[in-house]
Amino acid sequence: MGRKKIQITRIMDERNRQVTFTKRKFGLMKKAYELSVLCDCEIALIIFNSTNKLFQYASTDMDKVLLKYTEYNEQCVYSNCFLVSPALCSIKEVAYH
Repeated sequence: MGRKKIQITRIMDERNRQVTFTKRKFGLMKKAYELSVLCDCEIALIIFNSTNKLFQYASTDMDKVLLKYTEYNEQCVYSNCFLVSPALCSIKEVAYH
């Protein structure tokens, strides 16, 4: 028997929301690790909770992965692949400093 399908809406109860956040954060990090090992790829995962606490996972050095990401996006912007989001600018500042 399968699990009941849940409706994706904000969890109103603070305690339940925190428990769900913790479990799903762990699940995301586990999946990121598994993907990096199975497929031999570099992964960076950045999560901020509701109180702006930072959680991060990187399969290699986080700074190296972020620098690679910003350099890749700069090349695409100059060749008109896609537009850069404002968030990239702040990531770029962190990666270069």
